[in-house]
Amino acid sequence: MPLKFSLRPGEKVIVNGAVIGRGEEPGTFYLYNKANFLRGREVMKEEQADTNEKKLYLAIQLLYLFPEDTAETSDKFETVLAHCQADRPDRAKEWDEVARFVRERDYYRALKLTAKLF
Repeated sequence: MPLKFSLRPGEKVIVNGAVIGRGEEPGTFYLYNKANFLRGREVMKEEQADTNEKKLYLAIQLLYLFPEDTAETSDKFETVLAHCQADRPDRAKEWDEVARFVRERDYYRALKLTAKLF
């Protein structure tokens, strides 16, 4: 079953590292095979990552969109995760779940959970 998603006029989406923009009219798209994608409103820019939770989101985003850099980005993820765990031990369950999603390479679910934490 294909994945259906809609874009607002002028909105962008990243699909397997390629940025695709929507024109003047809203549109619906279908992905018929496995692809890594984020809508523009889900993409975090580096300058927006001003908290540890947002830095964690950014690291997961990089793992998701740029698998060729996994070794380097994984180290960054582990470092930021350790900071999050130290800063907010009350969220230990959530941090463990984020780490599990990343280990399982379920990056999209890890991003969704992390976004709820900021």
